[in-house]
Amino acid sequence: MKNVKHLSSILKKHSGRDTNGHVSMRHQGGRHKRFYRTIDFLRDKDGISGKVTGIEYDPNRSSDVALITYHDGEKRYIIAPAGLTVGQLVESGESVDIKIGNALPLHSIPIGTVVHNLEIKPGSGAQMIRSAGTVAVVLAKDQNSVQIKLPSGEVRIFNGSCKATVGQIGNVDRKNRVIGKAGRSRHMGIRPTVRGVAQNPRSHPHGGGEGRSGIGMPSPKSPWGKPTLGKITRKRVKYSDKFIISRRKK
Repeated sequence: MKNVKHLSSILKKHSGRDTNGHVSMRHQGGRHKRFYRTIDFLRDKDGISGKVTGIEYDPNRSSDVALITYHDGEKRYIIAPAGLTVGQLVESGESVDIKIGNALPLHSIPIGTVVHNLEIKPGSGAQMIRSAGTVAVVLAKDQNSVQIKLPSGEVRIFNGSCKATVGQIGNVDRKNRVIGKAGRSRHMGIRPTVRGVAQNPRSHPHGGGEGRSGIGMPSPKSPWGKPTLGKITRKRVKYSDKFIISRRKK
C-alpha cells in the first residue's frame, strides 16, 4: 500500500555530518531515499472511532504502521499492534473498550493488561514502548498513580492520566531478521566499522604491529587517543529516579 501523501515528507539525509559538514557520527552515510510518516502519538481524537484501512511498512522504525480513517474523514497513522487487522475499529478515550489498538488513560486500564505507546507526562504523546515486539504490563494502582512493568524488568510509577495503547507492538519477529549482505546495510545507511587493531598506527592508537596484536597498554583508546575504559558517561542520579519501584534485572 502506498503511503498517504499529506502524512509523508522526504526525510532529509545528514549522513552523520554536522552543520559544518564534518563527520560527527561515524559509520553513517549513503542510505536509500525515505519518506517520513507522521505518526499520531497523542491519540487525542476521543469519542471518534476510526477504521484500519491499511497496514504499511515504515523504513524509519522497527514496527509497521497502521493507517486509520476516522468517521469524520481524517486519516492518521498509528504504530500497528500485533493482531490489528484491516477493517477493525479503534478508538481513544476514558471509557472505550479494552481491546487491541484502543488508547486510554492508565487509570482506566485494568491491572494485568499489556500496553504500549506509553506517555511519560499527561498530554506529552507516547514516548515509551514504541519498538517492534515490546510490551509493558499494568501491575498496580494507588489513587492517581499506576505501577508499570517495563520491558527491561524495571517497575516504575506513572501518572494515572498518562495515555497508553492496549496490546503488544507488532512485527515481533524483527529481532530474528538476517541482514544477509553488505549491500543491505548500505541501503540502510550503515557504513563499515573497522577494528582499531586492523588499522595502521597513523589511523588508530591500536593499529600497527607485526601479525595479530593486542590493543596495548596502558588502556584501550578511542580513535582520537582518549581512554575508553572506566569513564563514566551517564549521570549517577536522575530527577526521575524517585519514580522507580524496582530496578531493571541485571
